Amino acid sequence: MMPPQIFRLVHTSGLLWQATNKSLLAKLRKKTGYTFANCKKALEMHENDVQKAEEWLRKQAQQYGWAQAAKLENRSTKQGLITVTVDQNYAALVEVNCETDFVARNKKFHSLAETVISAVLSHTKGQELQSEVQRTVFHTDALKTLPTADGKILGDHTALIIGDLGENISLRRALAISVQPDVTLFGCTHPAPMNPIPVSFGKYGSLVAIKSKISDNILGAQLCQHVIGMDPQKIGNSRVDEPHDNTDEETCMIYQEFLLDPSLSVQELLEGAQAEVVDFARFEVGEELDESTLEPTLENVQTCG
Repeated sequence: MMPPQIFRLVHTSGLLWQATNKSLLAKLRKKTGYTFANCKKALEMHENDVQKAEEWLRKQAQQYGWAQAAKLENRSTKQGLITVTVDQNYAALVEVNCETDFVARNKKFHSLAETVISAVLSHTKGQELQSEVQRTVFHTDALKTLPTADGKILGDHTALIIGDLGENISLRRALAISVQPDVTLFGCTHPAPMNPIPVSFGKYGSLVAIKSKISDNILGAQLCQHVIGMDPQKIGNSRVDEPHDNTDEETCMIYQEFLLDPSLSVQELLEGAQAEVVDFARFEVGEELDESTLEPTLENVQTCG
């Protein structure tokens, strides 16, 4: 018969061992978000080394994600989000697509979109600014290879989310705008987000670059709304462009009725504010692109006229 002292020692040691393992398991699950079974297996394989277990889990998830991405790559992605961010003299628009609106509302999908636009903005800030307003266009293949803050490429992040959510996801396009200090950038999405810029999500997004003697954040926000609602094709130049006979078919921004006050044209609004639009861009989820050139069509992105 086992002496009481030894029994207590064995029993206590066993309880301590179980408590330690449960603590490590809880820590790993909280840190990685993976299942109980996978975290338990990872700890057992690596003798309770949490760091090695975490690394193994992420490698497994990455392999699974890439396998799922290859399996689902031909499935249509018509839903998704437009993401907009403005950071002083830099701004970006990104479209990330998925199969269903349900996934488009998922927090992990939002997190991916935020990772994408962060990588786009970071890359843009590293480029030399050679003009007053400078654009950088990113298509699918370029986006996939962009590095992120954690050292992975966006393609890896996308594969992980595909593995988690079980839907095809595609990085469709992005546009970044950089400006000199005398130009101010504004951005917005629609529907209006619960949380405002610096990062917002919607089905539509726009950026507007304005030169003005007086700083006017309201004017910038209103012009972004105008771009989304009225879909101008170019800014227009009063010395070159003539207004359309039918105001409902007008595509020059300066001649369009201002969305928020149809009694004014955009040109009149700008003259009253002593401001000038020097560039703008508009993205809409799922709109058609000119696949022959892999360039966005005028309906999607328009350089200043």
